[in-house]
Amino acid sequence: MLIAVISGAVTNQIGDVGNALLGGGREALTLGITLGGAMCVWSGFMRVAEAGGMTALMARLLSPVMRRLFPGLDPSGPACRAMLMNMAANFLGLGNAATPFGIQAMEQLKQEHVRTGGEPGTASRYMVTFVVLNTASIQLLPTTVATLRLQYGAAVPLDILPCVWITSAASAVFAVTLSIVLHRKKSARRIPIKREVRT
Repeated sequence: MLIAVISGAVTNQIGDVGNALLGGGREALTLGITLGGAMCVWSGFMRVAEAGGMTALMARLLSPVMRRLFPGLDPSGPACRAMLMNMAANFLGLGNAATPFGIQAMEQLKQEHVRTGGEPGTASRYMVTFVVLNTASIQLLPTTVATLRLQYGAAVPLDILPCVWITSAASAVFAVTLSIVLHRKKSARRIPIKREVRT
């Protein structure tokens, strides 16, 4: 903002800079209220779904996928439940609603990593896979993007669905595959250290 004010003063456009600053604040507030309404609705829906047993149902339906992505991790455990709710929120395009579940999942995965003998302060394979999957998430309904498009005058906010499905699915598959390949490559490079016992 300081650079903008100085530039506006030098170029004799300080009035335009002031109007932009005031108008930008108003637009940011309007956008925040618009997005906040959508987030409240869908976050409430996720809470009701969690309390109504949706997590358990998703755990049963996605247990084969979770076993492949996270081998050795209990599909009905707290870590998997938090990850499933995070994936469900991302599936609906609710990145902000997915964040608390993502934090909870990482806490559970950290405890699991330490409990199984992992070094504290390092990321386990489960943690890396989850972060990659969370970042390149598959979206069925991009709620946040649709809300933004509607706010800025799009006639059909959801006409981008085919592109969203293709790109999000492709990025998720590629990212998870790459994380698995790199993990196997790293595991293959590990050479056991033999200690000599002197008598």
